[in-house]
Order: sequence, then structure tokens, then C-alpha cells
Amino acid sequence: MSSLLLLMLGGSIFLNILIFDKAKKYYLELNETRLDPSGLNHYPVNLKKLNPERQIRVVFFGDSRAEGWISPNISGYEFINRGIHGQTSVQTIQRFPSHLPSLQPNIVIIQVGVNDLKTIGLFPERSESIVTNCRENIKRIVEESKNNGALVILTTIFPVGKVPLQRKPFWSDQIGKAVNEVNSYITTLAEDRVIIFDAFSILADSQGMMLQKYGSDELHLNKQGYEILNQQLVKLLKKITNDNIVSPNLK
Repeated sequence: MSSLLLLMLGGSIFLNILIFDKAKKYYLELNETRLDPSGLNHYPVNLKKLNPERQIRVVFFGDSRAEGWISPNISGYEFINRGIHGQTSVQTIQRFPSHLPSLQPNIVIIQVGVNDLKTIGLFPERSESIVTNCRENIKRIVEESKNNGALVILTTIFPVGKVPLQRKPFWSDQIGKAVNEVNSYITTLAEDRVIIFDAFSILADSQGMMLQKYGSDELHLNKQGYEILNQQLVKLLKKITNDNIVSPNLK
């Protein structure tokens, strides 16, 4: 009996440590966001000097999944990252004027939305409005990118992975359903200047969950995950080059 009690006590202590670490992380992120709600200071606002040898400039834009995207190895392209961890779609659109136009991108790759949808676990009664706002903000980012003269590669939202024990109290099965709903909407935005890159299908298993071999945690990809995406992204970029869909910006 004493061994069982010690085991239960040890398990309780371990769980509390995990919960504390997670709570501390979110507390720090919350206060960082309060200081700079849109993340305007995350990147320099001055114009990045153009590489005179470049042909096509590509900007990754969105949340931490965009921020962690490893640039593919392909000649004739220059890659810049403007992702910010923890950002929702509304924060992303708010900082667009400060972080995108000055870079003069030929192509903008957009990956955003999961930080909106994961809040459904906390606010289930607001599920419908969360999904609606996420859709509208993604459309606005696409429109702003087009208005800035860029070709848009709009990715579907990556699947979520196995949720750890300490996060389960703040999670909901409705989050996965919301990801599917927004992804279905994303596919309707395809047009001449908007290419849909179905990252979800590349990364998901038969149950619609992130394949474990591609995930570093329940939300983020590991190196292998980005490598498998880049295999398809490089094919797409080469097709864009061959079809002369975009012209090099040599300003």
C-alpha cells in the first residue's frame, strides 16, 4: 500500500511540474504579447537590402509553423521568414503593413490559423465565431498579399498531433474539426494569383492527425516534417518558374 501511495504521490508531483511549466510558458507569452500585441518589434521594419543576384523573393508569413519553416534548397530563389510564434490570424493581418510591403516579395507563402482554432478548447461557446473570424482574416491576408503584387501560395493548416496529458484539460475534439472546416474554405480561395498548397494532406495520417514522424509536439513540425513539405514546395516553385507565373523583382 505504501508503495502505491508513493507512486501516486510521485505521479502527482510530476504532473504538477508539467502543468506548471506549461502555465509558465503561456504566462510569459501572454505578457510578451501585452507589450507588443501585433509583434511589430519582432522583425526590423526597415527595408531589407535586396540581393542583386536573386531572381525571385519568397516570404514565409504567419505563425510559428511559418516561423519554423526551413527554407528549401532551390536556385533562383531567395527566402525570408516573417513568421511569429503564437500569433493568431488577426495579429498576423495587423502587422502585415509593417512586415511585408517593404520586402517586395514576388511570392508570399501563408501558414496561419491554428492559434485561432486551438482556443476553441477554452471557449467552446465561441466556436462558430472563432472559425468565421479565422476564415475572414486568412482571406484578408491573401488579398493584401495580392494587392502588394505578390503571387500567393496559401497552405492548408497543418494537422495537430497527439495532445499531451497536461494539455488535455484545455483541448477539444472540435479543434480538429475546425481545422478541417477552415481548410475546406481555404481550397475555395484558389485563383490565378492564389495557389493552394495542401500541406495538411502531406502531413496527416488516415485519422487526420499529424504523423508522429513529422511532429516535434502536438502543434509543430520537426526537421523531417519540413523536409517532406519542401519536396513538394520545390516542385511547385519549379513549375512556377517554368510557367513564368512571376517575374523577378530586380528593384
